[in-house]
Amino acid sequence: MINRDRVVKTFCDIVQIDSPSGEEEAMAKDLVKRLRGFGLKVKRDAYGNIIADSKGTGEPLLLSVHMDTVEPGRGIKPRVDGDRIVSDGTTIIGGDAKAGLTAVLEALQSITEDAIPHIPFQVAITREEETALTGARNLDFSMLRAKEAVVFDGEGPVNTITVASPTYIGFEVEIKGRAAHAGVEPEKGVSAIRVAAELITKLPQGRLDADTTFNIGLIEGGYVRNTVPEDAKIVGEFRSQNLETLDSVRIQLKATLAEVQKRFPDAKLSEHMHTHFEHYDVPKDDPALKRITAALASLGMKPHMRPSGGGTDGNIFRTRGIKSVVVGMADTGMHTVRESVSIPGLVDAAHFCEVLLRK
Repeated sequence: MINRDRVVKTFCDIVQIDSPSGEEEAMAKDLVKRLRGFGLKVKRDAYGNIIADSKGTGEPLLLSVHMDTVEPGRGIKPRVDGDRIVSDGTTIIGGDAKAGLTAVLEALQSITEDAIPHIPFQVAITREEETALTGARNLDFSMLRAKEAVVFDGEGPVNTITVASPTYIGFEVEIKGRAAHAGVEPEKGVSAIRVAAELITKLPQGRLDADTTFNIGLIEGGYVRNTVPEDAKIVGEFRSQNLETLDSVRIQLKATLAEVQKRFPDAKLSEHMHTHFEHYDVPKDDPALKRITAALASLGMKPHMRPSGGGTDGNIFRTRGIKSVVVGMADTGMHTVRESVSIPGLVDAAHFCEVLLRK
């Protein structure tokens, strides 16, 4: 039986285990111990992702969730505030995706202690999802037998279903200027930071249309205040559901670089672009979607289908032939210190996961 008090305790326990992207080892060890306690066969691939297998024959269902969190996510102090779990305001609460982990762990606890007959299943828990799905891109897919997956990594209640996700392109622009003493001979220098500022002001920002966004997420450059900075770097991204729009933004970025390069001929600008994950649409007859809507209906919940501007491990799974659908996990305000997790919503997510696994 799904236990509300246990759900709250599990969530509060695991969010207090620091697991920023790239530093998930303590979290991984805790999860391996918990999963083995449910009688699952648990392995880790060469990248450190966790894959657990239940007993039983036949094609399994894959439950997917990631173990890493974004910053500020160290020293999280969870607090129950009515029907929500929040942090002390100095960190995230870590619901993305430890709310998803909690829902899966509680469902497994329930079917184990009640000896509930269940379908065969696998659990894939990845590292470094928040750094452009790095863990999933390095996952050993030879360890997965599943052809359908439910990914617990969406914002909002569990009946929020992601039916489309964008293509995500990251880029870096490196700028080489010329150093000079800022007080003695600044006219001999070419400020890489000045060039970067010119470039940033000419690039688009924020939401470009209903399907497209553009963001400069990081700038760095210079060494000391009294030297004209010779080096600078801009790191950004753009994403869209529309491939033609992506091409247009890519062309605009390159044209802006050429324009700024022409204005500062003594500087050198170089750019690197990389597609981190690809767009997908979930068709209405998708088998994973049918499975999810049936489970929600059995709980009296109506599915709320919407596109997302974010990416999940589901983007990677779909490119590898696994029909994957992302559901909500009772989390709101992701990636901010105002993030909160709904306790009733978290209990609903655990019930939903249990229903998915019942025979």
